Amino acid sequence: MPHQAPQALAVRVKKLHPVWDEYPLEPATAHSAGVDLRACLSEEWLDIPPGGRAAIPAGLAVEPDTDQVAGFVFSRSGLGARDGLTVAQGVGVIDPDYRGEIVVWLLNTSTETRRVTRGERVAQLVFLPVARPVFQFVDELADSARGGGGFGHTGSL
Repeated sequence: MPHQAPQALAVRVKKLHPVWDEYPLEPATAHSAGVDLRACLSEEWLDIPPGGRAAIPAGLAVEPDTDQVAGFVFSRSGLGARDGLTVAQGVGVIDPDYRGEIVVWLLNTSTETRRVTRGERVAQLVFLPVARPVFQFVDELADSARGGGGFGHTGSL
């Protein structure tokens, strides 16, 4: 199957913090799905206690060129797996019409206080297509092989 380059998405970006004069806003590699968001703190660092949460400003506001995509803020794999710092709500959603500053809520899932420093990469921003549903209320839904089977209904292996 021939390789197809991903479609480009124009995104207007407003810098809201001088940390973005020190670091580029670009994917880390040629095939990175997103871009790293950095801690745009007014102080040099912020400590997050075990089980604690902290709002980390990302110093950016974005405007995608279409309302058919939204921004999604995901945890950085190393920061989450190694240090226990994850995006507090699982995944942050940046609606295509939101023009305010991106704020990353970090949750410290470790048993130790974690320090976030100014300019540190704290999350990743990925733009993905969105589908807006048109809901239709019905009396019945079509049958499927799964049916109403919920958590664990297919077994453990």
